[in-house]
Amino acid sequence: MELKEFQLTAVKSLFEAMDKPVRDIILKSPTGSGKTIIMTYFMHQYVQSYRNTVFVWLTPGKGNLEEQSKAKMDKYIHASQTKLLSDVMTAGFEENDSCFINWEKLTKKGNNALKDSERTNFLEHIGHALNDGIRFVIIVDESHQNNTIKADEIIQYFHTDKIIRCSATPKGIAKAEIIEIPEEEVIAAGLIKKLLVINQDFPQTVETENQTSYLLEKALLKQREIRAAFLQKGADINPLIVVQIPNKSETLQEGVERYLETQGITCENGQLAVWLSDRHENLEGIEESDATSSVVIIKQAVATGWDCPRAHILVKLRDNMDETFEIQTIGRIRRMPEAKHYDDDLLDSCYLYTFDEKFTAGVKLALDKNALNACTLFLKNEYKTVTLVSEQRSMVTDHRNPQKALQAIVNYVEKEYGLSTNKAENRTKLQAYGFVFKEDIIRYTVSGETATLDFSASEMNTIGVTEKLNTHKHGRDYHQKIGRIGLEIGMEYSFMNTIIRKLFDKKFNYSRKILALEPREVYSFVLNNADRLKHLVREAMAYEIAQLQLDMPMVSKNNFHIPQSCIFTYNGESKTQIVYEKNVYQGYLSSAAPRSMPEVKFEKFCERAESVEWWYKNGDKGNEYLSIVYQDNSEKQKLFYPDYIICAKGEIWIIETKGGFDRSGTSHDIDKFTPKKFEVLKKYINEHGLKGGIVRNDDSTDELCICMENYSDDIQSDDWKILSDFVKRGN
Repeated sequence: MELKEFQLTAVKSLFEAMDKPVRDIILKSPTGSGKTIIMTYFMHQYVQSYRNTVFVWLTPGKGNLEEQSKAKMDKYIHASQTKLLSDVMTAGFEENDSCFINWEKLTKKGNNALKDSERTNFLEHIGHALNDGIRFVIIVDESHQNNTIKADEIIQYFHTDKIIRCSATPKGIAKAEIIEIPEEEVIAAGLIKKLLVINQDFPQTVETENQTSYLLEKALLKQREIRAAFLQKGADINPLIVVQIPNKSETLQEGVERYLETQGITCENGQLAVWLSDRHENLEGIEESDATSSVVIIKQAVATGWDCPRAHILVKLRDNMDETFEIQTIGRIRRMPEAKHYDDDLLDSCYLYTFDEKFTAGVKLALDKNALNACTLFLKNEYKTVTLVSEQRSMVTDHRNPQKALQAIVNYVEKEYGLSTNKAENRTKLQAYGFVFKEDIIRYTVSGETATLDFSASEMNTIGVTEKLNTHKHGRDYHQKIGRIGLEIGMEYSFMNTIIRKLFDKKFNYSRKILALEPREVYSFVLNNADRLKHLVREAMAYEIAQLQLDMPMVSKNNFHIPQSCIFTYNGESKTQIVYEKNVYQGYLSSAAPRSMPEVKFEKFCERAESVEWWYKNGDKGNEYLSIVYQDNSEKQKLFYPDYIICAKGEIWIIETKGGFDRSGTSHDIDKFTPKKFEVLKKYINEHGLKGGIVRNDDSTDELCICMENYSDDIQSDDWKILSDFVKRGN
């Protein structure tokens, strides 16, 4: 199983949280982020390093969510040791078990799977495990639904010191360690749709005799448009419209079904599905991509655990009063079919049609910049012939090269730490940088009085505890630390271990070895310096000195044309709506969103600069946009999408904008790969006879500056020029 980079980061954060002095860990993961994959991978990795551990995964609901979760772990993790409640009742809890249990089967009246005698037996199994030294770690799935006294009662039986609560909408738990998966990273990975488009192409004032018919008509037109686009790409996917009606709204429901019938959509022909508490029709197989149904009617948020990636459109109807916004409902239309983007804004977006202002406000508040007003813009005729070359990755080489990673790490430490092949000198220099060289294992704890679990916020004494190295006892710790160092760069344990051994172990041959430690010393070195080593390998992957040593094989090149149309998202609440006339699209507004501050400022510059004839805002993912290939230092290929293409004095410029510099000259650019992107951008524009560079804002002068020849992070260097002066000259 190959995890996405954000998923590996989440696993790493879970490991780190397990070491902290808090009981509750909250994993806030957007719907569609692969929460189950993250957790099963973490559970598997954890029991490899920490024996005598049993994970208990608690799920809610009357359904079979626990069986689904177990099946996924069995699928993703070969030879996983998984159990259901029935298995626990037969065999009890055993070391390294991952047990999936529906807690409502233990507590809820009428849904109680256990008789009193069996319940006693279940508690006895827990007691036996605790007596055998088993440590229980509890995972509470869909934790927003598990916040009940009875659920907490079940948790208490296990006497656990760690509870991991998973939800897209977690409820507040005091003194919890929060791990939040950024939605933009899930989007970038192609797992969920890029945008939620609200009321696309609605006029400023809607006049209609029947709001229900108006919204359903819009949704059906969009559904047919999406369906045709899928077929054009050779994908047999039937996009689903989810129609949500309020509770106690039978009249409204009847109106929906009457209108759909006029469009040839009925339960009888299978095109209409109904998912209500007292009515279930055409639900079997509804999740399949090519299912017959094109519309499903629901009342409240769709049942927990329901995954239907073909759901693209939500029609939210209201009846007399507004209902509370439920982000879970939106989550059901955000998954991507086949877990990938299709390089088409139409297919890579989901759509909301509603007149419910309160619901819309809730959506925007919850999704922030990924929920915007939208309209379709069309390319002006004069820019349809613009042609550039776009680069695409070779999937054949889309992997990390351990040899290149090793080389990059050596390059990094030689340059940053001043190391050489002199092992004694290297040891002294590393000590100066804070690396610890001791045969014993150093642990740290705290001492003192505190009224809060936030130890760092109180005045506590740090105490170092020395422990004699035992290779058998500490071997597991060593393997665990190596695994976590590897997670920093997405490197498998075996490769990461080999890299560490070549760098530091005298028994492993390597011409550029940093230290020559005895095998025992390697154990203590890794255990005592794990955090420093994690930082080292992470920085080394982005370090600029290794860029020129990498080959760029099998990069495909295709002609790029500015897309004929685009879904334009903007802030509909902005008081200033200026049409940017120099933009290549008709009707491009100044309130375009989402945009960073450097992007906003650059777009204003383009409109005002006499030398700029036209400009185009490039997309950030997809084959339809201009991309340039670069690599990290392990030779893993990545795509760089420059922010802008502009024409100034008849010349094409490729521009990437970055965070600016504050008044003291401190950089606000958080992108570690900026130097690499600069080099490949420079190579690209030279190869194709273009101009361009990196643009940043200097807050001390409030001027946009451009770097074109040699990249420097110092705005005061001669490498940075005033953009307005430079573009004006056209050279």
